[in-house]
Amino acid sequence: MKTKLIYSLFILALLSCKVEDKQASTSIKTIVCTTGMLGDAVEHIVGPNVEVITLMGPGVDPHLYKATQGDLKSLTNADVIVYNGLHLEGKMGEIFEKLEKQKHIIVAAEGLTEEEYINNTEFQGAQDPHIWFDVALWSKAVQHIGTELAQLSSDSLAITFKTNTKSYTAQLLQLNTSVQQEVNKLDSSKRILITAHDAFGYFGRAYNFKVRGLQGISTTSEYGLKDVSDLVNYIVHNEIKAVFVESSVSEKSLQAVVEGCLQKGHQVKIGGQLYSDAMGDAETVEGTYIGMVQHNVKTIVEGLQ
Repeated sequence: MKTKLIYSLFILALLSCKVEDKQASTSIKTIVCTTGMLGDAVEHIVGPNVEVITLMGPGVDPHLYKATQGDLKSLTNADVIVYNGLHLEGKMGEIFEKLEKQKHIIVAAEGLTEEEYINNTEFQGAQDPHIWFDVALWSKAVQHIGTELAQLSSDSLAITFKTNTKSYTAQLLQLNTSVQQEVNKLDSSKRILITAHDAFGYFGRAYNFKVRGLQGISTTSEYGLKDVSDLVNYIVHNEIKAVFVESSVSEKSLQAVVEGCLQKGHQVKIGGQLYSDAMGDAETVEGTYIGMVQHNVKTIVEGLQ
């Protein structure tokens, strides 16, 4: 309780240092993004002349992430803040609320319509935040970010942002086509994706997979023995060959599922590691959004064949 109070007081003190109302920007020098997927998209949009800071690195779970003092300083010094929305960065909501009158804030999920969201059955009135797993939807979110950044910029920067956005979204649409081609290698009866938490709903809807996660849409949700037992029975009944761990979630939960299947006489393997809420290490192929998607799809198809 004492730690939480100190943290709250620190937020209030830090944010009160800049109380002026936000004004239209003509020169954007620093953009702070929450997740790696957003940071990668913004870097493609703005190019090398704008500093892009990403708060959550490889293996970081955004559902559980709590901003550090360094993060708060970066946020207060940023010209623009970009975050996913739909409660993905649940523990940072208070910070964004306090900054919205002072900073230009872009919410990626606002590039989609209500009809395009997947409803979150765990929380009434909320939506699944994992929009980047449908590449076509993600391209719309990227377009929204690019449009917003262009509107905040001088003419020269705006032209650059628009050109770069058009180029990158074209790459994303090509990626979407290649994903469709890759998953078509799998018979529809084998398209059942089991993961540590229910992050792949948009992927399942877009590419015709049945998707089950041991935990719910947020990793803050708890799972119990009944959840493990139900998932074991589902895997055995459907004769599923592989389940998949995630880079930002502990493997222990799915190991219990694998052991439960063995006790019922069904051998299921760990089909590989997927990047769900965070991308791979910097300077690797999986450290980009396109590389992450390609890795995930290849891993899923090979694991389920």
